[in-house]
Amino acid sequence: MYERILTQQINNSKKSVLLLGPRQTGKTTLLKSLKPDLIINLAKEREFQEHLVSPGLIEDLIELKHPKKVFVDEVQRIPSLLNTIQSLIDEKHIQFFITGSSARKLKRGQANLLPGRIVNRSLFPLTISELNYDYDTALALKYGFLPGIVTENDISQKEDVLTSYVSNYIKEEIQQEALTRNLTGYSTFVNCLTDWVGLDLDYSKISTKNKLNRFAVHRFFEILEDTLVGRRIQSWSFDEELKTVKHPKFYFFDNGVMNGIHQQFNLTGANLGPTCETIIYNQIFSILSYANQPFNISYFRTHSGIEVDFIVEKGKNLFAIEVKSNDKIGSDDLRHLKWLKKVKPKAEIVLFHFGKRSFKLDGVWCLNWQEGIKRYFTSDS
Repeated sequence: MYERILTQQINNSKKSVLLLGPRQTGKTTLLKSLKPDLIINLAKEREFQEHLVSPGLIEDLIELKHPKKVFVDEVQRIPSLLNTIQSLIDEKHIQFFITGSSARKLKRGQANLLPGRIVNRSLFPLTISELNYDYDTALALKYGFLPGIVTENDISQKEDVLTSYVSNYIKEEIQQEALTRNLTGYSTFVNCLTDWVGLDLDYSKISTKNKLNRFAVHRFFEILEDTLVGRRIQSWSFDEELKTVKHPKFYFFDNGVMNGIHQQFNLTGANLGPTCETIIYNQIFSILSYANQPFNISYFRTHSGIEVDFIVEKGKNLFAIEVKSNDKIGSDDLRHLKWLKKVKPKAEIVLFHFGKRSFKLDGVWCLNWQEGIKRYFTSDS
């Protein structure tokens, strides 16, 4: 069991908490560890049906048990329950711990997100800091960072769970919550998307190649983002006269899930690069999100071919990060970073790689990915 960064943040909060995150990131485990007095698990079909047909059941349970802390799991299944929770917070001064895995379902249900009464937090797969910067790189690349996958010792079990993640997700999340009627098209879209990770997204090409409606492709991206399975990042520009690529890029929330969709865990040159980028993006995004400070992650690419994998803006700091799969790095691998340094002298340029050595080349730090994240993006860095 690994100590999650959010555990103490939530435990120290006097406000109620809405914890959002993809399936299997450990939301239920985390909130149960805070030892609530009453648990309402809407993921269980029987409890879901009971609360669906009897909206006042939660009030009856609280009247009977007088809890101080109440845990409601998967609230997106009955968004209207949040109205009752609001009145219970106001009248009974009860602290609620609430989880959800679909912001889309809450929006569609016109959910009352309890402004001023509740703190919104997001939970992600394990960060390398939660793993004490001691995670085998080969395992990280193949199987990702979902807590249940990291702690599972049986390799075949890891692969079975990750391979079935999307089919279960579509069955339990998409179909059950009726987020789209076009399940066949959505399933095709998710499976083809592994070929586009880390590339400029061309919606027309995606739709044409996979015989999907172009407008449906846009909606499918929204579903992926609203169910927290992936995110698009935008291109970065600092000069209006500089011709930069405007298409966004996409990354899954976990590289192990991405490999499971692709059903390919023995990574080759074709999918190794996108996997490395996915890890770096998600690690930085998660750690900075937990810090509760403004930040932005984008990428940089000009039409002339100058490209930097990630631009991270954190407060007044600007980081330009190139990602490589190994530590066999030459001066040519650094030329785009050094070009950016010339036009943005205050930018911190660095290369993260998935080899073992950390060294400086042509004035640029080339760091093992774990050391690089620790040096630049942990709370004490």
